[in-house]
Amino acid sequence: MALACLSLSGLLNTAQAAIPVEHWTHASGARVYLVASPSIPMLDVQLDFDGGSRRDPAAQAGLASVTAGLLSGGVAAQPGLPALDENQLSEAWVDLGAQFGAQASADRFTLSLRTLTEPDLLERAVALAARQIAAPAWPQNVWQRDRERLLAALKEAETRPGTQAARAFARAVYGSHPYGYQPDAATFNAIGVADMQAFYRRHVVACRAQVTLVGAIDRNRADAIVGRFMAPLQLHGCGPLPGVPAVASLERAIDERLPFAAAQAQVSIGQPGIARDDPDFFPLFVGNYILGGGGFVSRLTTEVREKRGLSYSVFSYFAPGRHAGAFQIGLTTRPDQAAQAVEVSRKVVRDFVEKGPTEAELVAAKAFLVNGFSLRIDSNRKLLDNVANIGWNGLPLDYLDTWTRQIERVSVADIRRAFDRVLQPDRMVTVVVGATP
Repeated sequence: MALACLSLSGLLNTAQAAIPVEHWTHASGARVYLVASPSIPMLDVQLDFDGGSRRDPAAQAGLASVTAGLLSGGVAAQPGLPALDENQLSEAWVDLGAQFGAQASADRFTLSLRTLTEPDLLERAVALAARQIAAPAWPQNVWQRDRERLLAALKEAETRPGTQAARAFARAVYGSHPYGYQPDAATFNAIGVADMQAFYRRHVVACRAQVTLVGAIDRNRADAIVGRFMAPLQLHGCGPLPGVPAVASLERAIDERLPFAAAQAQVSIGQPGIARDDPDFFPLFVGNYILGGGGFVSRLTTEVREKRGLSYSVFSYFAPGRHAGAFQIGLTTRPDQAAQAVEVSRKVVRDFVEKGPTEAELVAAKAFLVNGFSLRIDSNRKLLDNVANIGWNGLPLDYLDTWTRQIERVSVADIRRAFDRVLQPDRMVTVVVGATP
């Protein structure tokens, strides 16, 4: 059976089942979160570090991402172990039937392992992952090749109106905040292998690590695995990291209309939203489902698509992080309809902020979200993501057990208050790429 198909049906029989999250601090300083799921012989491990793109220098935007990418370039020789180039490393993982990867998001630098827990396979997978964590090869030739691919992909992406809209929107919403940094040819060309090595040593450290494990192991085995992964990272030390400023609120509305020869105009409307620790997270989450996150049942879809036929799809979402991520509305439309689509979308938001949802809309939203909760945790991968988010955002260990109750207690008044506090319809960014003048 493919690893990706294995689920947690043996652990979670209903959406209301208690999810036993164990938490402790490893001797290395790493914070550990474990959900033991003995019914399926597999293990997912996620290691998170404060090393996402918000830690990129402005002149080297993309550094965190390319550092993560080069970790698959091979491992250096260690005592009693030969070096492995990128092909040999890839083949070693295929032979184990396991997966190891690295990626960088806005806030996190993440390493992940997925393996079966048959004793010999587990030991070999953990050993190989530990090698890859401890001794990346940092091959210069692989980075040169990857950089050329990145530059070619960037050049191609810039021919698409969606790319232009996304870049303009990020610049306007985030200003000089690192959330708005965007890699380009100059920043990629400014990054060398030595910069990646330094970034890795500075940010991938045991003292600030968070390790999340979901699978068929107990606490003792989990602690031993964490120890294998953390041992080399303790050599990186634990130097302090500088503070990252808050995302500044918009002082005025920003309206950008960018010419582009395309069959569809790209529209983005929004502003800085909330951080994940905002106390109104649930009212905003439920409210946004009604406003634009609920697909065909949302207000935006009703007004923009169903009543006026201005767009096939329109959506809204909050993207909370360590800092205030964007609130964004997005749609595509005919170039000659862009102005009308913007006007209608703005009016929908303004009306929602002023009046909130109806009671009927709220009842329907709660029913959908509560009834769909089990789909959020129906695999090891999904549960791993959720438990990692609990740790990363400092949420209660019973967060998943109480999630549906948090949804059910949201009122119309809560949504009106939260949206009125967070959104400023008259001070939003509007970016339109490809509209007809």
